[in-house]
Amino acid sequence: MEAKSLPAMLRSSCLKWGEKPAMLYNDGGFKPVSYTQLLDTVHSWASVIKTLGLQRGERICIQSESCKEWAFFDWACQTLGIVVVPIYPTLPADQTQYIVQDCGARAVVSSSPEQAAKVEGFKEVRVLFLKGKEGSLEDLAAKLTAKIPMDEWNASIDQAQPEGLATIIYTSGTTGLPKGAMLAHRAITFICEQALQTVKFDEKDTFLSFLPMSHVYERVAGQALPISCGATIAFTKSLMTLANDMVTIKPTIMLCVPRFLEATRDRIIDGVEKQPPLRRKLFGWALAQGVAKQEGKFAPFAGLLDKLVGAKIRERTGGNIRFFVSGGAALPPHVSKFYIAFKLIVLQGYGLTETTAASCLNEPGNNRPDTVGPPIAGVDVSLAADGEILIKGPSRMMGYWNLPKETAEAIDADGWFHTGDIGVFEGKLLKITDRKKDLLILANGKNVAPQPIENMLRESPFISEAVLFGDSNEYIYGLIIPNWERLRAELKLTSANHDLVSDPAAKALIKSEVDKVNKKLADFEKVKKHALLDAVFSVESGELTPSLKVKRKVVREKFASELSDLARN
Repeated sequence: MEAKSLPAMLRSSCLKWGEKPAMLYNDGGFKPVSYTQLLDTVHSWASVIKTLGLQRGERICIQSESCKEWAFFDWACQTLGIVVVPIYPTLPADQTQYIVQDCGARAVVSSSPEQAAKVEGFKEVRVLFLKGKEGSLEDLAAKLTAKIPMDEWNASIDQAQPEGLATIIYTSGTTGLPKGAMLAHRAITFICEQALQTVKFDEKDTFLSFLPMSHVYERVAGQALPISCGATIAFTKSLMTLANDMVTIKPTIMLCVPRFLEATRDRIIDGVEKQPPLRRKLFGWALAQGVAKQEGKFAPFAGLLDKLVGAKIRERTGGNIRFFVSGGAALPPHVSKFYIAFKLIVLQGYGLTETTAASCLNEPGNNRPDTVGPPIAGVDVSLAADGEILIKGPSRMMGYWNLPKETAEAIDADGWFHTGDIGVFEGKLLKITDRKKDLLILANGKNVAPQPIENMLRESPFISEAVLFGDSNEYIYGLIIPNWERLRAELKLTSANHDLVSDPAAKALIKSEVDKVNKKLADFEKVKKHALLDAVFSVESGELTPSLKVKRKVVREKFASELSDLARN
């Protein structure tokens, strides 16, 4: 049965699973927090937060990297009916201040003085620290002597209603200012219930958590979901320790984004390139045979090569991975094939902040990685006449905070949320083809979806990033950021990046990679011109959203001069 609310779900799981580890955290080695300890800790944190004087329904922001204390804070607020508004710790001060002001937060909880400095000047907003220093919530909870009476706390938990507001999560803002999506308790508990039916997560699973808890994906699927089924959440200490943490924890489930999977694939391939010739050949054969076997083709040596090569790659993930769940952006086909070749299953899903993360998800027994799978039970997915994906159901947001006009534009009179994504159905499986606003309309009237072409370009080992343009132009053109290290190694050069941009050999190599892609495209889709950039896209510099999607508008504005040159006929 689906829980009535998030705090009711927490209480039920903690009472059911008792001494089983709910969490593992790295403090000179991984240490457990049992479900019994989790409930007691949340009770302490709730008792401290109650002293702040916030009333049910009022908002409190948190700006912190992911950690167990983030979860303690979140659950504690849920038990009191206080609405949690997460802020990405990577956001600059102006965007942080916008969210604090827009949601009307009474308080902000920060992970560090650097984070707290972003909200200086808000005299009416109280700033507290999450952990570490004296007077932080963690410190006060540890020193607490008088907790909320249990009867009173349980009554507060019971007061939470399915339709009540649990959290406001601000969209990444690929265009314009971020909007606060209001998510009810029902939306999150519904997704947890349906995901358990689709993928069969259970108490034997261990989730390795490394994605930002500020994002709806990790918050719902990486935190609420495991707690709902008695699983264990292991918090990685940092991205620097992630590789070692995988081997130590031996997780069964990892939520990830395509950029993580692609970066991991690249590191493996780069490592192989440094091996002796025989090992390089074995790896190449294993990859080719593994792909052939998964595609149902003749692969007589797949089993032997998997024992020699594939087993070692799986060991690097801990050896127990049931599957990776990929979301947040499109999974490039070449990345999916790489993992499938070595018996590492990647289940691609699809959803938005406004639909509480998951609307579609591939099933382990019917995994089509070129799609995002079928709609999960209870979620209705339809296509508009222009191919836009429409979604409605219990997981759809209540609306945008304080934006009735934008809410009415996003949710039509029949309750359908208009995603802005374009897709097609292949049987019951949904395939995302592009963003509606990203479609490039050429001067000849042809519509070009840039993302599939960009993904094809990024398949090149020498291309890290590609962003295409062409609206109202006669042809497609784009900006390319090379993979500098591979470029240098291939050309046996030691030049700095800014020199490689104009190096004839480097330009020729990248052009040859673009030409390979162009041969697979219709004439109007071909990338006719491109420029190399000595740049790195990041959240901090503004080109990427916190969920690592490229902000096409920002790239267009930042590199207007380069694009203007490319657009000239």
